[in-house]
Amino acid sequence: MEKVVYVLWRDPTAPVEAWSRTLREHAVPALAGAGARGLQVNVSDEAVAASIMRLVELEPQMEATVSLWVDSARDAARTALDRVLEGAPGVRRVAGYLVTESEPLRDTAHAVPAGERTPGFANLAFLRRPAEMPASAWIDAWHNGHTEVAIATQSTFGYVQNVVARPLTPDAPAIDGIVEELFPIEALTSLHAFFAAADDEALAANMQRMAASVARFGADRAIDVVPTSRYVYGRVRPG
Repeated sequence: MEKVVYVLWRDPTAPVEAWSRTLREHAVPALAGAGARGLQVNVSDEAVAASIMRLVELEPQMEATVSLWVDSARDAARTALDRVLEGAPGVRRVAGYLVTESEPLRDTAHAVPAGERTPGFANLAFLRRPAEMPASAWIDAWHNGHTEVAIATQSTFGYVQNVVARPLTPDAPAIDGIVEELFPIEALTSLHAFFAAADDEALAANMQRMAASVARFGADRAIDVVPTSRYVYGRVRPG
């Protein structure tokens, strides 16, 4: 089983909410019919438009991801999946990545029916490894050094780390990691809620600890952070 993350750019002429519905109501069934074993859609829609935590590196910036679990991500097995997303109304650009997934904090608080919006919101962070940092050191600093800091200093109730193994589509932008962090909706507009801080002193401490940690593996620069609504249609799990 392999996981593929498709990163999507919206045609600016397509209304945001109509585009979101197209991905969820039309692309998802077509992807399932084309062989996807698990499906998840993250889309930057009106529900997260007020976010204070968006960071922009790429212009224009991606606005959605579609994550798929498939038997094989080789080109011939993936052709039908690529075509569904490339031909979806309102999609301007598609970039696919094969990833390895780690889920150090599973969302056990929200058992919503398949296809319904997960409460709160999901921040997607698109990471680039510093050129001077070996891949092994970068992953060690991120997974083994930063994970506990991220969970301890933020109000996350879910945390997924995707290491990009390789790009799958031509001209895919350089992305080395894709992070998904689930937050309560209050964190959309409140730094205190985002950093799980009861007062200004705790906020400053958590922000300083977080800033020092992300700097150790270059996640303090060349990063896109995109707030999204999350829709899970099924995820393949062991057992």
